[in-house]
Amino acid sequence: MTTKAVTELAATEQWVTLCIDNDVYGIGVGQVQEVLNVPKITPVPGAPDYVIGIVNLRGNIVTVLDARKRFGLMPKQYDQDSQIIILRIEEQAVGILVDSVSEVVELPIDSIEQAPETGPNSSKKHIRGVYSADGNLIILINTQGLVR
Repeated sequence: MTTKAVTELAATEQWVTLCIDNDVYGIGVGQVQEVLNVPKITPVPGAPDYVIGIVNLRGNIVTVLDARKRFGLMPKQYDQDSQIIILRIEEQAVGILVDSVSEVVELPIDSIEQAPETGPNSSKKHIRGVYSADGNLIILINTQGLVR
């Protein structure tokens, strides 16, 4: 393999793309443990409104967050397209309910723009960056911001 080929390989990142409220988002492939069809979710009394509940994943209890509520969007009843992405965040597994999961894409690192400033309650808490190509946007999620 040539030096140029190695450089080109190092200049991209892989992202799992997903849909929330007809918008496309991405989560770094290295943070995704697995993708599940929606299992039985047990509610947790007193949890924040964006926490749907917990699931038992092969003997491990995993908290499941509603991406729509976490991002301040209108809630939606999950359907056959809805899926839970199990993420590894700060050494713990966390599930995030999304409208659907699409595919894994490779994005050039130098084409990822910083998250825009949106005011005092900046979206940077949830957005790592934005990728734009052919008039389409992929909003790249900062998974650390999901649990804080």
